[in-house]
Amino acid sequence: MKAKFLFAILLLLAFGAWAQDYRDSLHVISASDYKKQIKLAPEKQLIEISKQVPAIQLDIRYATTNNFMHQRMYNQARAFARFPVVKALKAVEAELALLGLGLKIYDAYRPYSVTVQFYKKASDKNFVANPKKGSKHNRGCAVDLSLIDLKTGKELDMPTPFDSFSPMAAADYPNLPAQVLKNRLTLKTAMEHHGFRQLSNEWWHFDFIGWQNFELLDVPFGDL
Repeated sequence: MKAKFLFAILLLLAFGAWAQDYRDSLHVISASDYKKQIKLAPEKQLIEISKQVPAIQLDIRYATTNNFMHQRMYNQARAFARFPVVKALKAVEAELALLGLGLKIYDAYRPYSVTVQFYKKASDKNFVANPKKGSKHNRGCAVDLSLIDLKTGKELDMPTPFDSFSPMAAADYPNLPAQVLKNRLTLKTAMEHHGFRQLSNEWWHFDFIGWQNFELLDVPFGDL
């Protein structure tokens, strides 16, 4: 029993060292360095989305246990993104409002340390970012979202729930009801009109064009 316990500890230590090696080689920015950076480059600031786009609905799953990790990964149910990303989301929301629709956000900026935890636990690594490269969420340039009906506040029917590891989650999965296909296309069209691109295996995930211009961050929500 003692041997098993020691082995488990060694595995955890090895994983921690592995993750730290990647972190160092990637130059992940901490809270103190981030604050210095945005003084020089204000356009790189992480903005709280709901303060700039109040009509957006939030359902921050990683601040709850209703996610694939089955545990709270964030201590605050908030959503942040870089300034140009929030500006684009505001334009998307305005376009959708003409159709009586709006956005619901599940996740946006994600600290790098959370991505490390995801990769460690995920059963299917195709649905989580490898810490070796980091995530566009870590750059504040990715959003996970869906559509809602503005009158009822209810989500529209989509191919799968958020964070599903099913083949049906693919952005081009064809064997779906006509209304679901229409809803998925409506979301994709509106997002792509304003500078986002859909991830091929996750209908809900959109990356902002130009994400390469923003660094990986490991800044807790409480420091923003």
